[in-house]
Amino acid sequence: MRERDGHRAVLPKRIILVRHGESQGNNDPAAYDTTPDPKIQLTTQGIAQARHAGVRMRHLIAGGGSTNWRVYFYVSPYARTRSTLREIGRSFSRKRVIGVREECRIREQDFGNFQVQEHMNVIKETRQRFGRFFYRFPEGESAADVFDRVSSFLESLWRDVDMNRLNHDPSDDLNLIIVSHGLASRVFMMKWFKWTVEQFELLRNFENGEFRVLQLGSGGEYSLAVHHADEELLEWGLSPDMIADQKWRACANKGEWNDRCSWYLDSFFDPLPDSDDDNVDKLDETNSLTVHS
Repeated sequence: MRERDGHRAVLPKRIILVRHGESQGNNDPAAYDTTPDPKIQLTTQGIAQARHAGVRMRHLIAGGGSTNWRVYFYVSPYARTRSTLREIGRSFSRKRVIGVREECRIREQDFGNFQVQEHMNVIKETRQRFGRFFYRFPEGESAADVFDRVSSFLESLWRDVDMNRLNHDPSDDLNLIIVSHGLASRVFMMKWFKWTVEQFELLRNFENGEFRVLQLGSGGEYSLAVHHADEELLEWGLSPDMIADQKWRACANKGEWNDRCSWYLDSFFDPLPDSDDDNVDKLDETNSLTVHS
């Protein structure tokens, strides 16, 4: 915790990422032919999924051992996410909800305007060959574009927490619930946990109404492994190395460096020597002579 302008900035206990319930577009992609993506509504099944997600999240938060807890919501402006939030909200009393904010930067990936399905099927096949992260939809966005705006949102989120823009009582456990879309949520975790593009490509999308819990560990780092079992993480596409890092984070002190995390260094270099000795200096000189000869 840090003192700022007479108040203590307290980290949220949980950050919960939830995907909207089943939409008309999920049920029938032809809906995109005539309805703009932001106006696509939930199906009856999607409403039920959203309501069930709210029940599960309240059970998770209320069962965490504290009676003093509050929730704050961020929500994508799309109709299906706003409706999902409305159904989730049925599980929380007014005194538990300290606020909500519509946040455009966590909206769905932009696929263009009206999406003619025959054309989109060809485009998505091309995306599979090109790579999901960098492929940009014609007149739309790539996952890399979404990464940029979600990164900006994350910076704002931390300012909200640090400056107590959420009007949070430090004696209460704070839970942030982000109601968004599958890609935006995966990109959020990619940014948060410093995953590489290759690791992002491994991740399975969220199911409708499914959520992931980033929970504060005992040392002050957030981890998926505090709440979720290894089997879930494997099912979602995390590699054994990624799971090992999540388990390390669950107990790590804030700001510590995980020197066993392979992608922090080893994935970028050939094995680095443990010491800066004369042999390394000689190798440097030899390479320098070779390059300039």
